[in-house]
Amino acid sequence: MLLSTLLMAVASVGTIATVGGYRLNLTPSEPLGLWRIEKLDRPVKAGDIVFICSPATAPFEEARLRGYLRRGLCAGGFAPLIKTVAAIPGQHVEITDHVAIDGRSLAASAVRKTDGEGRTIAPYPGGNVPSGHLYLHSFFASSYDSRYFGPVPDSGLLGLARQVLTFDP
Repeated sequence: MLLSTLLMAVASVGTIATVGGYRLNLTPSEPLGLWRIEKLDRPVKAGDIVFICSPATAPFEEARLRGYLRRGLCAGGFAPLIKTVAAIPGQHVEITDHVAIDGRSLAASAVRKTDGEGRTIAPYPGGNVPSGHLYLHSFFASSYDSRYFGPVPDSGLLGLARQVLTFDP
């Protein structure tokens, strides 16, 4: 009885939090903990930390099957990504053993040839960020971000990610 009451309470808090724009980040892409999605009332810019839904495409489904992405409420059943916008439309992304945006090296952007399980992971070839897309980055070395999947449509943008109660392990 106590366990079922506790589970109901946790589920209720989770539902209220989701409806209220709160998200629990359990990935190392950004500090762990409680975040809030804030409406973006200006154009997105490089340096913004955002919540964004990835497109429901075959590469993202493969990423989910490999365990890079979690299940969630976005199209295709994906959880929103929490990432830093590293480049916006018109900026040039060069991929070598690291990432450069408009000729400037992006910090903590080493590009790996294999994932943590030793499986081959192909990098995005680089190029100009197209209109209506964002190039996303995480400073976590093993992050699955635009180094591998390239720019994503900004139509999936949910809003700015604001820390509520977080910690960096």
